[in-house]
Amino acid sequence: MTALDRAGRVVIVGTGVAGATAAQGLRGGGFTGTITLVGDEAEAPYRRPVLSKDLLAGKTDIVRAGLKPVAYWAEQHIDLRVGETVIDIDPSARTVALGDGGVLGYDALVLATGGRPRMLPGVSSPRVHHLRRHADVPALRGRLREGSSLLVIGGGLIGSEVASTARELGCAVTVLEAADRPLARLVPAPVGAALAGLHREAGVDLHTGVALAGVEAGPDTVTAIAVDGRRWRADAAVVAIGTVPNTELGARAGAAIDNGIVVDELLRTTVDGVFAIGDVASVPNTVLGGRYRGEHWNTAQDHGTAVARSLLGAGSPFDVVPWAWSNQFGRGIQVAGWPEADDELLVRGSIDERDFTALCRRDGRIVGAITMGRPKDTRTVRMLIGRGGVVAAEALLDPHTDLAALAS
Repeated sequence: MTALDRAGRVVIVGTGVAGATAAQGLRGGGFTGTITLVGDEAEAPYRRPVLSKDLLAGKTDIVRAGLKPVAYWAEQHIDLRVGETVIDIDPSARTVALGDGGVLGYDALVLATGGRPRMLPGVSSPRVHHLRRHADVPALRGRLREGSSLLVIGGGLIGSEVASTARELGCAVTVLEAADRPLARLVPAPVGAALAGLHREAGVDLHTGVALAGVEAGPDTVTAIAVDGRRWRADAAVVAIGTVPNTELGARAGAAIDNGIVVDELLRTTVDGVFAIGDVASVPNTVLGGRYRGEHWNTAQDHGTAVARSLLGAGSPFDVVPWAWSNQFGRGIQVAGWPEADDELLVRGSIDERDFTALCRRDGRIVGAITMGRPKDTRTVRMLIGRGGVVAAEALLDPHTDLAALAS
């Protein structure tokens, strides 16, 4: 696809941060054509990370969580359509079909359809919750009161943050994690052990290595049953066992699917005129090779900015090193790059004291990092990861070594 005519038509499906940032980037880049931003949520674009933190805790509301004041979208001549579903795409006619029977034409289509919570099979009860969108918050928030009890199934980012918020509200919390540590997909074992310590010191009843046989929901309680026969009961449960990318629209359009909608380095799908960004996009890893799918706020935001440039003919290969952040039990944790459990771990500072930068090295090069208490290191480490090349362990472990100097 050549550069989009600046007076053309762009349809963006998905009102999360990826889609909203793409719309903003187009207007900010001088695009004067029509931008239609369509999403099935009832709310204007909002900051999704606050769902498990300030929104769930009742410290903010959906208006204050908005990415922009509601009036902004009309002021920027962005046709924001909330509570609207796109049900089909006809790439030959360059149209999308809406659930209400309407049809939108496009010159370029951006799929920012995100993902949906992975479900436990056979479990359906008003006492069993998921947390993916604002509509999920009120019912769960109503369960979290002092003296109530909560089961959290899954110790990843969302599960850990929900556990932290629930403890802050005075709930008794039990976390059941299938792996041997919280955030097992993101952090190596020593860091996971430190996070497990955070949970337990905050009063969370954390159980790892739990293989669930099933979940039973009664009129007043929810019971999780392990394969080995152990049982845990609480007033309610949150299931946080990952997400499934919403690839269905891309598949209907004929796009290649491989753990997400496959895109190239300019975020173009295999269908002419159709792009994919955010949680749903499977992007080339220009640093390490292969492909990956980012599921975090910052990656989605970076995709939105990049796709706007691509549409305007000013794109370049997407090579941003991903990073994510989390607040748990009063601690800020940041993860950069692509760490894996079997990476060589080089620690600056002290994991035990929860003041560290843990660098993940593979074949002599830095491929990922986790920081706690040292947020300024995250940007520098991302530069190190993106730069590539072998970095000596001695230099990385020397507390007098300036990481910024190594990255320059």
